[in-house]
Amino acid sequence: MSLFKARDWWSTYVGEQEEFDQGCLRVADVDNTESDKIIVGSYKGVLRIYAPEPSKPGAALQPEELILEIQLQDPILQVEVGKFVSDTELLHMAVLHPRKLSVYAISGTMGTVGHGNQYQLKLIYEHSLQRTACNFTFGGFGGVKGRDLICIQFMDGMLMFFEQESFAFGRFLPGCLLPGPLEYCSRTDSFITVSSSRQVESYKYQVLAVATDAENKHDSEHQKLGSGKRLMKDWMVNIGEQALDICITSFSQAASSILVLGERNLFCFKENGQLRFMKKLEYNPSCFLPYTSVLQGTINILIGNYNNKLLVYQDVTLKWVAQLPHVPVCVQVGNFQDLKGVVVTLSDSGHLQCSYLGTDPSFFQAPKVESRELNYDDLDSEMKELNKIIREATKTQDILPKAESTDDLKVTVVVSPNLDAVSQAPDNSVDVPVPSISLKVTIWSRLAVQDVKLSVCVQSPLAVTQDQLDFAALEAGTSRSVTLSVFLKESFPPATLGGDIAVSYRTPTERYPEVKPWLIDLNLPLNSDLKNNLLEELSVPRIAQYTFSLPLKLICQPVPPSKNAVHKITIDTNKPPVNISVLFPDFLGESDQEQINVLGFKLLTGSTITLLASKTSSRYRVQCDQFEDLWLITKQLVQRLQETFATEEHKDFVCTFPGPIPLQEYFQLIDQHFEMRLNAEKYKELLSERAVQYRAIQRRLLTHFKDKTPSPLRNLDTLLDGTYRQGWEECVDAAVVHLLRTCLSRSSKDQALNPTNQLSMPKDTCRLKKHITLLCDRLSKGGRLSLAADAPQHAINMPGFQAIPESDMEERTADHAPLGTFQNLAIVTRKSEPANVPILHCGGSRSLIQTNPFSTHSLCPFYLC
Repeated sequence: MSLFKARDWWSTYVGEQEEFDQGCLRVADVDNTESDKIIVGSYKGVLRIYAPEPSKPGAALQPEELILEIQLQDPILQVEVGKFVSDTELLHMAVLHPRKLSVYAISGTMGTVGHGNQYQLKLIYEHSLQRTACNFTFGGFGGVKGRDLICIQFMDGMLMFFEQESFAFGRFLPGCLLPGPLEYCSRTDSFITVSSSRQVESYKYQVLAVATDAENKHDSEHQKLGSGKRLMKDWMVNIGEQALDICITSFSQAASSILVLGERNLFCFKENGQLRFMKKLEYNPSCFLPYTSVLQGTINILIGNYNNKLLVYQDVTLKWVAQLPHVPVCVQVGNFQDLKGVVVTLSDSGHLQCSYLGTDPSFFQAPKVESRELNYDDLDSEMKELNKIIREATKTQDILPKAESTDDLKVTVVVSPNLDAVSQAPDNSVDVPVPSISLKVTIWSRLAVQDVKLSVCVQSPLAVTQDQLDFAALEAGTSRSVTLSVFLKESFPPATLGGDIAVSYRTPTERYPEVKPWLIDLNLPLNSDLKNNLLEELSVPRIAQYTFSLPLKLICQPVPPSKNAVHKITIDTNKPPVNISVLFPDFLGESDQEQINVLGFKLLTGSTITLLASKTSSRYRVQCDQFEDLWLITKQLVQRLQETFATEEHKDFVCTFPGPIPLQEYFQLIDQHFEMRLNAEKYKELLSERAVQYRAIQRRLLTHFKDKTPSPLRNLDTLLDGTYRQGWEECVDAAVVHLLRTCLSRSSKDQALNPTNQLSMPKDTCRLKKHITLLCDRLSKGGRLSLAADAPQHAINMPGFQAIPESDMEERTADHAPLGTFQNLAIVTRKSEPANVPILHCGGSRSLIQTNPFSTHSLCPFYLC
């Protein structure tokens, strides 16, 4: 059989440096216009919709063929089109993200300018997901007609069902280790998947609906028969290999079948799990699609492989082989214009192609090389001319290529060589004086433009005094200038010193030339709604961009270098060493020497970076005590070295970093950040517990206030205030002071209990340390936790607390106390004395508190440990 090429009907490259996979391509009538569209979503979160209308086969992409392009916030895992909205049977688009499922409506309006129709993406509803999604399927679950329900499979093996706008239920698949492909069979109302055990499994929807709802995967795998309905498989078949994809067919000329594409085989099962046929493949498949049934009882299947080939099978018989220009990761079939059965393929790098299977083979043969004598002098002359042309074409002196003379609007930015004499930085979080630098932005327009908006963007923590500016209009041949200032706003260094300027504007269109003079002569206010609407309808939006760089002295200043540092980075070059005074002339003072090999930089945020250059070898070292602060000076060093050697004789200049990458320092920063996250979660849980206690005290206070018979609050207001403030130091200090003024006081005068002052956060812990020391000293000298000196010990009657006899707890406390813990304390009784350890009970916190200040079991604010 001859090998033919797939005939290119329409193709394009989707995005730049974007990745695509199996679920990123769909062909459907997404806008309900009875015409197929191509929907492509990438892992970068960019959603694009194409409507191919080539003027001739193989024509390039026209701008109007890309009808919609939008950047979503999250990566796109899968795109599907179905009846996902409850009150209509129109088709809508469902987009699956890792933690979200969104359903959109696509609508189009006729355009009024030369750029064609306009399409809008409207969010109908979305579901936030608590787990990481893998894929999803849809259909009329349970025999539902006229609408599609959604089933999402997560990475932990859970299936979550949604009845369009509302959540239905979730179930864990038993024994699931890794999720596999998932499809819904409407004829049997069941879900087909391939587990990590390499088994094709079928689950009935009704069984999933009535199964016991387990709280987690472990509970689902250990369900008992007596605890409810257990999730059972309808049937199971072992295929012995991992599955790439599953498709379920329902053609009129063939029985409903379940097709499973494995790593080396193609399987076809009946609805009850019986094997119809199996085809062993002699290549590695990448995708497949059963698309039609031509002969009674057979199925036509498209299979793509990693040899850039598209194979057509009729059951197990190979009917056609076509060569593709890429490896397809997804294949679809659609109808465009009057051409039916167009094969749409997508590669993992974004090569999208619409092709058809023609019968004209490629007869191209490489011509024979004629043997002739070579004139090396002519070849050298030709090579020199070509190199000269290449150098002229690639030579650039500005950051961006120079704009052509026919551009409608030009933007230029001039960065002041010196810092502002008076800083324009407002009050911010940086503790030291912050300088600023001026930018002069000039906008020149060749034509008359309207609705001019200037936007200035710098990377945080840098900020601009004014980042948005509006100009009503610019006349032809005129310019506008504005001066802004950039400064450091936060107390950490930026990752880059670059910035971007974007100017959006509208130019008049030539579609309605007879209306343009009428609009100019119309005597309307400049900013009236009617005139703005007319300008918007009769103009085309455009944008101009410019990139600028800020000087290093904006965020740091020269200081004496430091000899020692914790972190060091060495940069090697293949050229002779360059003096630092040549690389950083803006950081040399009048008294500095011309030949120096060491320079110090001090960031405004506090860190000191030292740069050293070797006098003999081509090495440079950057060192600092903070690892993350090395980046900016290292980047500036490499850039300035490249600028110094950016000549023809030094075109082979390279910078290298010897030795291993300093990952350990980077991992330490990761660990610190993760520890902060753990602490944040811990404090969130603590705050939640305190909030519950706070609301309980509020309810009790409200009950007291509503009671017709006044009753004492029993210090609930004090407990409420202490719970609200949540300060450990102030609560412990109040409890210790209470003991020192009552039972541990040295005179009866001090035993009078003073009213408790309002608790507030102390400035330091000196007072608390003094009181705890005094408490331990009095207990060691024979102090007793009782108001009566000769009476047996009793519970301390603190406000808001009541004594509870706890003999069992006393015995446990005595048994578990380590030897020597209470040797010097009079609270430990002899054998002849009754063992009576005082126990306190908090009326509102449900906690038992021993009066021992070193107790380790307490939840009360007066807990002393």
